[in-house]
Amino acid sequence: MDGKGQSSHAGADSTGFDPKVFEAYMVKDPQTLAMNIARAAENLGKAATEWLGPRERGEIIDAVDPLADMVKTLSKVIEYWMSEPQRTLEAQSLLMASYMGIWMNTLHRLAGDSTADEPADLPKDKRFADEDWRRNPFFAFLRQVYLVTATWAEKLVERSEGLDDHTRQKAAFYVKQMTSALSPANFALTNPEVYRQTVASNGTNLVEGMRILAEDVAAGRGEWRVRQTDTTKFELGVNVAITPGKVIARSPICEVIQYSPSTETVFKRPLLVVPPWINKFYILDLGPQKSFIKWCVDQGHTVFVISWVNPDESLARASWEDYIRDGIDFALQTVEAATGEKQVNAIGYCVGGTLLSAALAYHAQTRRKAIQSVTFFTTQVDFRHAGELLVFVDEEQIEALERQMNMTGYLAGSKMASAFNMLRASELIWPYVVSNYLKGQEPTAFDLLYWNSDSTRMTAANHAFYLRNCYLENRLTAGEVTLFDTMVSLKDVKIPVYSLAAKEDHIAPARSVFRGCQFYGGDVTFVLSGSGHIAGVVNPPDKHKYQYWTNGKVEGELSDWMKGAKETPGSWWPHWQSWMEEQNNKRVPARPVGGGKLEPLCDAPGTYVMVRS
Repeated sequence: MDGKGQSSHAGADSTGFDPKVFEAYMVKDPQTLAMNIARAAENLGKAATEWLGPRERGEIIDAVDPLADMVKTLSKVIEYWMSEPQRTLEAQSLLMASYMGIWMNTLHRLAGDSTADEPADLPKDKRFADEDWRRNPFFAFLRQVYLVTATWAEKLVERSEGLDDHTRQKAAFYVKQMTSALSPANFALTNPEVYRQTVASNGTNLVEGMRILAEDVAAGRGEWRVRQTDTTKFELGVNVAITPGKVIARSPICEVIQYSPSTETVFKRPLLVVPPWINKFYILDLGPQKSFIKWCVDQGHTVFVISWVNPDESLARASWEDYIRDGIDFALQTVEAATGEKQVNAIGYCVGGTLLSAALAYHAQTRRKAIQSVTFFTTQVDFRHAGELLVFVDEEQIEALERQMNMTGYLAGSKMASAFNMLRASELIWPYVVSNYLKGQEPTAFDLLYWNSDSTRMTAANHAFYLRNCYLENRLTAGEVTLFDTMVSLKDVKIPVYSLAAKEDHIAPARSVFRGCQFYGGDVTFVLSGSGHIAGVVNPPDKHKYQYWTNGKVEGELSDWMKGAKETPGSWWPHWQSWMEEQNNKRVPARPVGGGKLEPLCDAPGTYVMVRS
């Protein structure tokens, strides 16, 4: 302070606060801002019309009400804390003490005390990266109150007694969804960056943002599909899914693609890839630099890939048996017809691997030995530790989902995409809401997010069987799944298995994948990669990213296995290639597509993959 009692901070007033902090928030053209807010409201009305229209016409029937399940679940937490006055007081005291600390801190700052400290236990959060979340007392107050409240709500779930594991998991999930949605970063008036942009542009950002929202709802035909990438920059067969090949066979369930060789000799055993049916195969062929398919071709594999149909109501009754018979078995017959080889290596990714595991167990019962080795990417066969997706799985929710699927014959692709996005709402939903709808910015082009937005439908029979037999009842590893009137057991799968899990996978948790490996009857090589469900798999060697861990026998818990595991920098792809060559490294002259016996039907990536939901 100087001799006149003024702060020595340049530009500060008598309270010690710098007025320039507020200058960027002063409205300079109220009339233009008001007009643009009216235009934004008009665009918001268009979005509402696009959402309501299909429901009024009966084109969309919302049979599943997630709000009802959320209220039912959270009411059990509230009941615990409100059932006794002492608990209620404890819950209130836990929160109010933090609020008082924040309030006193804010008063000190407004009084000119620049040394006032924030609560020491506030979690770091990248949503609050803008400096005004700390510099400006108003936004700093909002941020601190929000973070304290969110942490408090999570603690209430953790400390609630008498909840079963599933209810606790659902409650934690719903609380996380609510706190993610209610973040002050998600609203124009409480996000300093958006507020400044709104003032600077006189609200044109909101006009553009509501236009984008209306377009997104229209593109989803009444379903809200937040835009994560510029889809106009990608075209299948042009700049994604471009590895040369041909569709050489087609069934009602799938197309079989054979890729053109790039080496003079190839491995004698062809390689058949079984991708998940819940999304499209070209995650393994995003482009020349990221394509696992191209890399395999360049190593000398004769690669065949199943491209699943994007089903409509005509395939409502298509079941797991249909997907095995007209998918996996059909593809094996195609590979033999094109190459003359009766023995192949196979890869299954995610639920494609789950289906492949069941097919292998059935093949063992029927003494079919076409597949001589199998690789699984982030594949669960035991669902005891299946992770966050379990919050969507209980008898009541599955019954509601089955009712909706039976009305249409399929589960809309947007439903599964929304479920996956909700698991990481703070990363996959709300940042795009802020960027697209509040800032009015078109998203940049990103091939992975283009693939992620290209969702697929699931047949009613197939998806219901999967949810009940795997997630709900965990019957596959119990040896209680019946296929083609035959009870199957994974213990009968005695071929060599290479199983890859990803350390940060929230869809197929590594712990779950590791446990499932212990149910096969033969030798299993387990490898743990860095990163998550996609990046942990799609990790080309020349990127020099992440790492992987290897160890010996798969037994006990993953945590025990990790204690003696060897960490290797970079991609696991070369390690897998060495393992493949250990199985059979005999080579033959490169094979032409179709082998001269099957007439190509069209160029890769085929026609089924082009159908958008």
